[in-house]
Amino acid sequence: MVALVIAEHDNASLKGSTHHTITAAAQCGGEVHLLVAGSNCGAAAAQGAAIAGVTKVLVADAPHFADGLAENVAEQVLAIASSYSHILAPATAYGKNILPRVAAKLDVAQISEITKVDSPDTFERPIYAGNAIATVQSGDKVKVITVRGTGFDSAPATGGTAAIENVAAVGDSGKSSFVGRELAKSDRPELTAAKVIVSGGRGMGSGDNFKILEPLADKLGAAMGASRAAVDAGFVPNDWQVGQTGKIVAPALYIAVGISGAIQHLAGMKDSKTIVAINKDPEAPIFSVADYGIVGDLFEVVPDLVKQLG
Repeated sequence: MVALVIAEHDNASLKGSTHHTITAAAQCGGEVHLLVAGSNCGAAAAQGAAIAGVTKVLVADAPHFADGLAENVAEQVLAIASSYSHILAPATAYGKNILPRVAAKLDVAQISEITKVDSPDTFERPIYAGNAIATVQSGDKVKVITVRGTGFDSAPATGGTAAIENVAAVGDSGKSSFVGRELAKSDRPELTAAKVIVSGGRGMGSGDNFKILEPLADKLGAAMGASRAAVDAGFVPNDWQVGQTGKIVAPALYIAVGISGAIQHLAGMKDSKTIVAINKDPEAPIFSVADYGIVGDLFEVVPDLVKQLG
């Protein structure tokens, strides 16, 4: 058996989600190959070759791969799919855009957002907003899988000596074109990769009140997040949303401020190593998953915490 991991990257470097996916691929048994489809992506390929557990890096370098258009990357995967027993990608917007196309063309069922590999053909994935775990067995010749990064450790970035091999790039499908990209700029860590996250909910009351959380996040070197209720209310941007329909995170420390703990939100953060909840309602569901809970007025508790941190 040989597994193929589709690398998520920006042509210059690999995303952290790729490292978690490589760990899942290794647990499927056999060798792990990494496909880097990009434009002038030699640096990303070199990073992939150094990852422990990767045995070969395949590089498809062409201008029409520069922006990771799903139609083009999927065709590249299909061009080499016959050599693999498993095809995996991160369960991010990138991977979720590519793999359904691959599965459809291969006429196999996609297995989505796995959190555990039981055997080469059996996997576990959360259902019902994470309240139940489904065990899924696939009889398909090729297993097409998206991987939830929070379920797997990150593969070590060093220690590997994989060979780098250039493969023939498929032509531009012509089905889509890149128009533009608007990126949110922040000096804080990226939400899905942060080791510490400070999140606010509807209890913050307004977008301006989120500024109360900034000194705490600064002290901890944390990323800023939010519940869906806060995002829907227009308090903060959409890319801050943590939850089932937002970003799935599992930092070392998650601080939930003014978040009641709806099932949708808990599904996105309950795998955090340590959870601290601050809420004035002692019956708030967030306390059911919290390791430490503070019942009190967030507008008093948060400034006090900042003072205690010096």
